[in-house]
Amino acid sequence: MGHDHHGHDHHHHHHAPPAEFSRAFSWGIVLNLLFVAGETAGGLWANSSALLSDAGHNLSDVLSLALAWGAMWLAKRRTTERYTYGYKGATIQAALLNAALLYLALGFILWDTLDHLRHPTPVNGTVVMALAGLGILVNGFTAWLFSSGQKGDVNVRGAYLHMLTDMLVSVGVVAGGALVYFTGWQWLDPAISFVILGVVGYSSWGLLRETVQMALQAAPESIDVTAVRQFLLTRPGVVSVHDLHVWPLSTQDTALTAHLVRPNSGNSNQFLGELQHALVHEFNISHCTVQLEDVAPAMGAHGCCDEPQTQKLHQEV
Repeated sequence: MGHDHHGHDHHHHHHAPPAEFSRAFSWGIVLNLLFVAGETAGGLWANSSALLSDAGHNLSDVLSLALAWGAMWLAKRRTTERYTYGYKGATIQAALLNAALLYLALGFILWDTLDHLRHPTPVNGTVVMALAGLGILVNGFTAWLFSSGQKGDVNVRGAYLHMLTDMLVSVGVVAGGALVYFTGWQWLDPAISFVILGVVGYSSWGLLRETVQMALQAAPESIDVTAVRQFLLTRPGVVSVHDLHVWPLSTQDTALTAHLVRPNSGNSNQFLGELQHALVHEFNISHCTVQLEDVAPAMGAHGCCDEPQTQKLHQEV
């Protein structure tokens, strides 16, 4: 019976340079805090619910950036006897909390928008356009800071999508401010706020779904577990696979455990070394524990996570 425990030395090239994203988070937080302060003051002065709703969302982005940054810092801490995986899971918890805070903020913004719709007040379209135009620059620049790493980490992708969405929303606010200025239709301002809520809620739903799945230790969406199972069955000498589990350790790291029935295993060290290398490069599974067995266990003897055994069929490998 053989075991393999693969560490982190084979997957550092998948991670974004920490210094680069530390700068991105710090720039994003400072710029958005300044913009939130200006947008809140301008929204109150101009009586614009669209500006206030955008300011509220930008404030949630600041909190999101701070949480994601803190979680990335925690993920780099060393493992301990109690936290044997380290603090990598903090990135998943931060992403889930960020998604929840976002929808909570949307609820408060919706309430404020309904109040402005019931009690309309004159809107200063010039101030709205000026501040929203500044938002295009601030959010566009912040989104660009995260663009290079948004494909490899749900935290970075969340920051990127939030900033990109805010930039597009600011474009809409500029257009709405122009319409209010030229037409005098004050109802357009809360109407635009409803559009902002819809855009942000819709664009964030996928992120919320993914973070909930990760918190429940579901296999990452980027990994096809059926394909992993079939891949394991094609390894030399493997006749069946059972107790296969794939789950996220963090927003960047994926773990796998599996029992492989491989009679007359031969050189198991070479087999396990080649297998862990293949799992990293084929599926980006960076942490694997594999148990080799000479015979398949009796049905129902797998422990708490019983599953049907997968036997290798006669096939060309």
